[in-house]
Amino acid sequence: MNRRSFLLRSGGLGLAGSLARLPLARTARADETEDYRALVCVYLSGGMDNWDTVIPYDATAYAEYERHRRSFLSAYTTPRDPSTLVPFAAGDSFGSRQFALPSEMAGLVQLYAEGKAAIVGNVGPLLEPVTRASYADQTARLPSRLFSHNDQASTWQAGGPEGTTSGWGGRFMDALSSRNGAAEFGAITTGDNDLFVTGRSTVPYQVSVDGASRILALSAMEEDFGSEAPAWLEVLRQHFRPEPGAGRSLLEQDVRSLARRSFDANALYDRAQRGVPAFQTLFPPSDAGAQLQAVARAIVARSSLSAGRQVFVIGLGGFDTHSAQAQTLPMDQAGLAGGIVAFQRAMEELGLDQQVTLFTASEFGRTLAVNGDGTDHGWGGHQFVVGSAVRGGQVYGELPEATLGHALDAGGGRLIPSLSVEQYAAPLGRWFGLSPSELELALPGLANFPSPLPSFV
Repeated sequence: MNRRSFLLRSGGLGLAGSLARLPLARTARADETEDYRALVCVYLSGGMDNWDTVIPYDATAYAEYERHRRSFLSAYTTPRDPSTLVPFAAGDSFGSRQFALPSEMAGLVQLYAEGKAAIVGNVGPLLEPVTRASYADQTARLPSRLFSHNDQASTWQAGGPEGTTSGWGGRFMDALSSRNGAAEFGAITTGDNDLFVTGRSTVPYQVSVDGASRILALSAMEEDFGSEAPAWLEVLRQHFRPEPGAGRSLLEQDVRSLARRSFDANALYDRAQRGVPAFQTLFPPSDAGAQLQAVARAIVARSSLSAGRQVFVIGLGGFDTHSAQAQTLPMDQAGLAGGIVAFQRAMEELGLDQQVTLFTASEFGRTLAVNGDGTDHGWGGHQFVVGSAVRGGQVYGELPEATLGHALDAGGGRLIPSLSVEQYAAPLGRWFGLSPSELELALPGLANFPSPLPSFV
């Protein structure tokens, strides 16, 4: 491992949230920002319950669903009965079957009806197509450490278990960097899911909901001392921002150089943010609302940041609903849907709604069977894709029946994915501007799935 790799992987010895996250590549020219496009990944940590997201609505299917979920359905903040659900048209391929979203996600149904949102059903990590028979007799090649949070989160974001070092969002940026050069602010994360936007050469820039991240040690001291911060605090600050090349060893020089780049990047980002006007669109006071508003502000500042292509990832927690699902999930779903709807309306306000596509991801769905007052780790799950470029108002992929023992049931209503993460990612990559050969490099497992998913964007 070379010095640069060591520093990037060590986070610059923990000095700053954004330290050592800045790409060592040239800044994009202003004329490269005219054909702007952005992908925004909303990562739902813990495993979003697919069965409580896309809910059977026709009488026969709902009765079967209710039979398996009876122990806690009535305990929901808004009971999950047909009178409170919000139906949508799934399409002719589903015959007489009908579906709905919970009332907390009614805003997404509205976007779906406008043709600005689509549902992609039963997506999950796969190495090859898997059947119930090949899963049961253990002849199928399966993702490493299946059903593990950390490993499946890594597999979703990067194509391999924990320890994989580059994600497909970052590799998308790598492809464009090799063609046009990378923007320093091309890959941005608002939280802990930076693996997704880390490429082989692309390094993410981390921001907070309030702007650029800060050096943690200095921020902590400033909070402790407030306006009475002693003079030596400024001396310490200058020590972290030395002139290039200072230091008595190569490692010290690199740490100082990266520190300086971090200060310069934060200063540039803060200047760009000061020029961003307030949105007319109101974002909800939720975690999703705050993070997506930060993404929207970064998109507004794209010209000042010389970013012609950008990949973002935000992280939302609370979806590991082993218990108290009826009490916690509706609030999380409301926050998620409210944030996404506000983000889409803000992009429309900016006239960028054709150039920005948002999509959800989560390490796995959950079991149809309940464990008392919650559900356990699943495998496949359903995802949303939102934006005016989306071929919306449709369901892509499969929505397996809410029963046990069908052809895609791995046990307990744990779905065997009918679409791989690579099949889900490929249409996003094509829309983003990657060529077929660049997609193969960014998604090396794609070749194992010869049946492409119809392009939803």
